[in-house]
Amino acid sequence: MDSSITLAFIITAFSLGAVIVWKKDTVPQQLRKFMAITTLALILFAFFLIVYSFVTIGSAS
Repeated sequence: MDSSITLAFIITAFSLGAVIVWKKDTVPQQLRKFMAITTLALILFAFFLIVYSFVTIGSAS
């Protein structure tokens, strides 16, 4: 797995989460729930990638 792509995704996912939290008042009501669920899924996947990279750190091929 390419670590630079993983790192870019993790940074992007957390940045999107920060933007959604900071600008929650300006997001239209119809999109708020959808964007929150999508952002939560991306952040959870980023956490999974962090844990996966720590678990497989010793088995680099």
